[in-house]
Amino acid sequence: MLLGVDGISDFNGLHSRRHDDEVQLYAFDIQALGGEDLRKLPRHLRKNNLARLLVRRPDGIFVSDFEQREIGPDLFRHACKFGLEGMVSKRRESRYRAGRSPDWVKVKNRSHPAMDRVQESFS
Repeated sequence: MLLGVDGISDFNGLHSRRHDDEVQLYAFDIQALGGEDLRKLPRHLRKNNLARLLVRRPDGIFVSDFEQREIGPDLFRHACKFGLEGMVSKRRESRYRAGRSPDWVKVKNRSHPAMDRVQESFS
């Protein structure tokens, strides 16, 4: 993620590669640890493993926060108000699956510039 001067994610700046030295990593899941496959664990247990792994993390690496309540609509409205691209909602008990999953839902902010790129790709 690349944060703009306003503290909001700059998706276009990230893709431009002109600010690579400012990019921050927000880790949101972990699939393996110490040779152990964690994909079959529920998401909340994988998240706990990730937090323990990154407790003494280097600068520029963060564990992405997650909410454990049904606050989706309010959180999405705020994400749009802050000009973010959207959000991903995941079920707490979901196991990791490659590809699309009904347990993981991405909701896009239709007024975000990234939507223009999606529309252009279909033109």
